This record gives sequence, C-alpha cells and structure tokens, in this order.
Amino acid sequence: MTREYMVVFEKAGNNWSAFSPDVPGCGSLGVDLDEARTNVREALELYLVESAKAGEPLPEPSATTVDFEEFDSDYRSKQYFIEWVPVALPQSATRAA
Repeated sequence: MTREYMVVFEKAGNNWSAFSPDVPGCGSLGVDLDEARTNVREALELYLVESAKAGEPLPEPSATTVDFEEFDSDYRSKQYFIEWVPVALPQSATRAA
C-alpha cells in the first residue's frame, strides 16, 4: 500500500531541497530534481517506518496548498515544484488497514 504526500521542491543554488508539509522536520536534498525526489521518498518512508515502530500514528496526507511566505518570506528562492509523491507504507500499517 502507498500514500501520496504533497512535496515541495525548492531550487537553491546548486541543489534542490524537498519537504512535505504533512511531515514536519522530514526533508531531503539532491543535486537535481530526480535525486531530490528519490531522496525525499526514502526519507518519508524511513520516517513512517520509525513512527510505526514507535507506535505513533502515521501522518495523514492532507496538505493541498503551500504558504510560500511562511518559509521564504523574502522570496529568495525563485524555483519551486510541487507534486504528490507516492510513499510505501510500513508493513505493520498495511496489515492494520
């Protein structure tokens, strides 16, 4: 089973950063968009596995918009890309569903 989380990709200098508003504190980097996409998917999956192991509820994907002023109030980064990234759920979570 998978869930799709909204992910914001931001071009900054010579790399891309990525984060999901639904999973605070979980983000990643990549030298290009494809690497950032792969890395953030892996980071999100690891977060979900560790949350399930700890008995914590998995964050529900609910974000549909992004307030860019919240994290880039000076609009220093000019390139953003947003997509919903499919993330594999931990096996323990799929058995419970």
